[in-house]
Amino acid sequence: MTNQATILVIDDEVRSQESIRRTLDEEFRVLTVSSAIEGRAVMERERVQVVLCDHRMPGVTGIDFLKEVRENWPDVVRMIISGYTDVEDIIAGINDAGIYQYILKPWHPDSLLLNIRAAAQLYDLQQQSNRLNVEMRTSQPVLQRRVAAKHEKLRSHYEFSRIVRSASSPLNQVIDLAVRVADSDIAVHISGESGSGKELMGRAIHYSSPRASRAFVIENCGAMSDQLLESELFGHKRGSFTGAYEDRVGLFEQADGGTIFLDEIGDTSPSFQVKLLRVLQEGEIRPVGSSRSRKVDVRVLSATNLNLEDEVRKGKFREDLYYRLTQFVLPMPALRERSEDIKLIAQALLAEAAPAMGKEITGFTPEALDCLGNYQWPGNVRELQNEILRAILLCDGKSIGAHLFSPKVLRAAPEEQQQDMGILAGLEGGLKERMDALEARVLRECLIRHRWNKTRAATELGLSRVGLRSKLARYGMENKNE
Repeated sequence: MTNQATILVIDDEVRSQESIRRTLDEEFRVLTVSSAIEGRAVMERERVQVVLCDHRMPGVTGIDFLKEVRENWPDVVRMIISGYTDVEDIIAGINDAGIYQYILKPWHPDSLLLNIRAAAQLYDLQQQSNRLNVEMRTSQPVLQRRVAAKHEKLRSHYEFSRIVRSASSPLNQVIDLAVRVADSDIAVHISGESGSGKELMGRAIHYSSPRASRAFVIENCGAMSDQLLESELFGHKRGSFTGAYEDRVGLFEQADGGTIFLDEIGDTSPSFQVKLLRVLQEGEIRPVGSSRSRKVDVRVLSATNLNLEDEVRKGKFREDLYYRLTQFVLPMPALRERSEDIKLIAQALLAEAAPAMGKEITGFTPEALDCLGNYQWPGNVRELQNEILRAILLCDGKSIGAHLFSPKVLRAAPEEQQQDMGILAGLEGGLKERMDALEARVLRECLIRHRWNKTRAATELGLSRVGLRSKLARYGMENKNE
């Protein structure tokens, strides 16, 4: 077999050579010689993994020969065998010759076979270790270049200029402030509704800061118990609580030199807030179950969809922690407050998601974009993303039409109609005006869903085609194509 280890046996007794050969040759390639001179010649022409050498040989002892092997072929596993009582001499020379094992005659075949197997495995492990060391040394510059390239890619991907917005977006003012604060180590608190882009802003701040080449880690503080959150952030020692089967390095320690983003910070308990305050004040963490603290250099960014000032007034959030976290506050506007950005964000989401879903979709119909612009998006960008993904999945053509949107988006009225709809709930305005606004909205939603097929819409609404046309003319919708 080509993968058999080669065992060199050096013994001046031919019968001993043959006995060893019979024991080993079913698993190994066995070479036998009678002297150190012959053994040296074999070593120079063959690739040998293990040398099994008799101690008492003519001309040179086994210890002396194995010293030579160690010097010239250091990777070879060296073993010595002897039938004499000169154990002390052999033991004295073991360190100098680097002998792996001493075998005393008479040996048992099974014992010898096990010892040779272990020696061959040791040789393989040494070779693997050597290869890994070489790979580590040669790949270190490559790894460094890869890490640098990865950080540069992240930096360019999350730079402020890549945050999608229009020239007149309310977000521009927030980004101007974020650019100014990014270069410092000041604690930044990002407030805003869920899905408004707080995490994206946090990433942009980190990758535009001097800490960009170090770690950026995120923890949702509202999603776990105090004990688990403390373990996640500060780490723990093995056995410190039930389930702690091994030591764990916390996120603060992982982010040493970088940035940690604490999302939903407003949902933490008062008891945990005390522990977090200490970390921010002292700049050190203490893993759960440990008696020693560790210094960390971490910039803290935080976010919440709650009003922290209100939480402080209610006694649910510590005032001293509030001032530690809010050295600088960035308020993220809701998507409904930046309606001019909706179409641009939708196009960007489509361009990213469609290829990933195996679809060749180039854009939206004008009517689809109008529907997106009319909806209020209580879930902000996250809800818009879900709607785009749904439409991509249902789309069979090159562009997304309004009929592919969910009913809640289709029912959204333009701003001027929303003002009319407000009359329905107000005290002013006659019944006719209120009912007309409602009827116009129902007609529009039904027609969009049926892709402006007037026959189908009339059937659903229980109208004749002529009756439907009359109503469309009344509300200024008669020019829509089927």
